[in-house]
Amino acid sequence: MFRIKAARAEFVIAIASAFLLLMFNSVLWQHLFNIVEDNQSSLLLLPAFGIMIFCLFNITLNVLAFNNVLKPVLTILFMVSAGVAYFMSRYGVLIDTGMLRNFAETNATEVGGLLSAKLFFYILLLGVLPSLLLWLTPLHYRRWHRELISKALVCAGCAVIFGVVALFNYQGLSSLFRNHHELRLMVVPSNYIGASVSYLREQFATAQKPFKKIGEDAVLSSQWAQRTRKTLTVLVVGESARAENFGILGYKRDTTPQLQKEQGLIAFTDFSSCGTETAVSVPCMFSNMNRKDYKASTAKTQEGVLDILNRAGLNVVWRDNQSGCKGTCDRVNFEDISHSVDAQLCAKNECRDEILLKGLQNYIDHLDKDTVLVLHQMGSHGPEYFKRYPKAFEKFTPVCESNALDNCTMESIINGYDNTLLYTDHVLASLIDILRANQDKVDTAMIYLSDHGESLGEYNLFLHGTPYLLAPDQQTHVPLLTWFSDSYKQAFNLDTDCLQKSTNRPLSQDNLFHSMLGLLQVNTLVYNSSLDMFAQCRTLADNRLLSGN
Repeated sequence: MFRIKAARAEFVIAIASAFLLLMFNSVLWQHLFNIVEDNQSSLLLLPAFGIMIFCLFNITLNVLAFNNVLKPVLTILFMVSAGVAYFMSRYGVLIDTGMLRNFAETNATEVGGLLSAKLFFYILLLGVLPSLLLWLTPLHYRRWHRELISKALVCAGCAVIFGVVALFNYQGLSSLFRNHHELRLMVVPSNYIGASVSYLREQFATAQKPFKKIGEDAVLSSQWAQRTRKTLTVLVVGESARAENFGILGYKRDTTPQLQKEQGLIAFTDFSSCGTETAVSVPCMFSNMNRKDYKASTAKTQEGVLDILNRAGLNVVWRDNQSGCKGTCDRVNFEDISHSVDAQLCAKNECRDEILLKGLQNYIDHLDKDTVLVLHQMGSHGPEYFKRYPKAFEKFTPVCESNALDNCTMESIINGYDNTLLYTDHVLASLIDILRANQDKVDTAMIYLSDHGESLGEYNLFLHGTPYLLAPDQQTHVPLLTWFSDSYKQAFNLDTDCLQKSTNRPLSQDNLFHSMLGLLQVNTLVYNSSLDMFAQCRTLADNRLLSGN
């Protein structure tokens, strides 16, 4: 009968360290090679970098090399690392706390869109088979005191090798690490282990913080008492829509043919997101924190602009066709319509975005409160762009009909993505048509902005979630569109001609919190007029009223 000979733990650890370094880090090695390939002398940095990482892996695993501990730890590392390596190689993602948060707060539908046969092959080849071989290999441990001495010697030896290599390559390595901060996010498994620790620390900090109310002094301004009609302000939160591919913002393709014809539509050209993933951008844009000051633990334990609007007396409703509001709508009316039963608009636990407009006319007909309605789209969520729109909107072909974007041509990926924007154009235009049709009885308005953008293969990146400092413009430059009915403009003293002249000024999701308070004339000390993108044009309208012009 075939039997595998017993092996020393330190030998198995050395093999495991080399296996982790070589088999799970193809993205890292390719990136390093691209960095140094133009400089022959810099090629020596590759083995130096590899030796140092190997030593770190070896030291860490030796610390954990105890009976009944090492095998489970290595098994977990192999299995998880296989999945991480797959997503890094397929979509070019970098693993940090934000990416881990995005994964932890997603839903089953989104996860299902990322599964593939190749993922299971990765897990089988790099996770299951090595783990099986590991468990079939008996490990031989010395008596405890000799085992500790052995560990100390191995760790000391690795530390010496690490130090010598670092010393002899100090100049090149220091320059490499100083100019390429992304490298630490590419080393598997240390990247996701570090991200997990940071995420758990964040969750612990959140649990320890008391919930904080803000804007407790919020009241509607005296101008509200003069209004005889109800108001409906619709805020549409898009998904993965990048400004670069919006026809109305100058894209070479006409991806917004219906919006181009909408009278009164104002398109802002220089608008930036707060994050590169929904789990950051959505809570950030509704909070009073700027992007640079944003903390997830604070956002989860503090009220946002929707709470303030609700406290002031407005009816706030969040209608969701995605993976939830990430805590921003927990204290207002919430409608999850992503799993609605509709033969035309829904299938396989997913609905297209026109479902957000279903019943809207009836809602307006029975509107008895001044309302802020938030519509959260599925939008252009990848990688299965072809599922986000009806076939009637498949104008650009051929289309990638797979979640394996790295196996599709860039042309087919962009075609599929542009079709999602063509459908978003239809949804937004239909919404504006409904609002315009009811402006004789309700003051109506629409504000549309996307949570973040999307990479479609540029720089070998796909989807989104790249750390903000490293993210390309495609993931951070997003569209902002507004439309106001004539009666709404008059009721809220808004000069849209002034707005139209200022569409090129730099704005971001940092402005949303204060802009909503200012637009809806809510008085509170937390309001900052300098961050209200409507303030200047509202002031001009007020001055005209005062002057009688």
